[in-house]
Amino acid sequence: MRTALITGITGQDGAYLAKFLLQKGYQVHGMVRRGSTLPFERIADLTDRIELHQGDLLDQMALNRLLEKVQPTEVYNLAAQSFVPTSFDQPILTGEVTALGVTRILEAVRTVDPTIRFYQASSSEMFGKVYEEPQRESTPFWPRSPYGVSKMYGHWMTVNYRESYDLFACSGILFNHESPLRGIEFVTRKITYAVARIAQGLQNELRLGNLDAERDWGFAGDYVEAMWLMLQAEHPDDFVVATGQKHTVREFCRLAFERVELDWKKYVVVDEKFYRPADVNTLCGDPAKAKAELGWEPKVSFEQLVHMMVDADMKRVKADIKLLKEES
Repeated sequence: MRTALITGITGQDGAYLAKFLLQKGYQVHGMVRRGSTLPFERIADLTDRIELHQGDLLDQMALNRLLEKVQPTEVYNLAAQSFVPTSFDQPILTGEVTALGVTRILEAVRTVDPTIRFYQASSSEMFGKVYEEPQRESTPFWPRSPYGVSKMYGHWMTVNYRESYDLFACSGILFNHESPLRGIEFVTRKITYAVARIAQGLQNELRLGNLDAERDWGFAGDYVEAMWLMLQAEHPDDFVVATGQKHTVREFCRLAFERVELDWKKYVVVDEKFYRPADVNTLCGDPAKAKAELGWEPKVSFEQLVHMMVDADMKRVKADIKLLKEES
């Protein structure tokens, strides 16, 4: 039985990856930070089949001890301060976790067991002010946020450890990937949750920033398969994971509101408060290498993704309304 350790297992990608690996017959371990409350909502149905361990990307010795204890064959580093707007408010914390945290876990792999296969969650935000479109593995980086800069540092450290110490270390340059498990602070969930509340009469408007921003949106459940495929390859490498299609925030709004038979123009308000200090206007990935070398392709279309998220939030909101009625 193969053993996987997932940092960031309580996040969207961690939850989907844990389910995927369990279906593949893995023994799955997850690293979680200690807190007065532990956010296990996304993996609540998995807690009897996975083993969780306290740890932190800020603590080198704790990472070493965790690898010695778990003895994983594969490590998936998904942990990060991953909300771009927060990275402008907390750039030092973002650097400590999202950049130096990668170095610490790579150093733990090198020290404890260099045969471990390592996956680093890189990001399309590294491309930032893009040099070319679509963006591919060879496209130069020009990050436009502390988050993007930190991800670029982690990406190049992964390459450096691969080349310096012959580690099987891969980076997946993942473009925006969403799901019903996405955090509500991210624009896609912010939209679909607001749509559900507006449809149920609980909210009157949705305030957003740049509606013209273009992103390559895919389904997180598809993207975790690409992570796994990278670590099954004969040689370690870096791959862009994307759909190859881009859509505006405006288009996402239109499809989401249409799902509940509403006109988005009547409810969406542009608020400059949500504009970033340095914005990324367009991102669109070229997944040709992942298709050719890994045999990976996205399965869920953009429209299916939007509908899936709206339907899930409608179900949540209706359940909340029912619960409130029962309690009153």
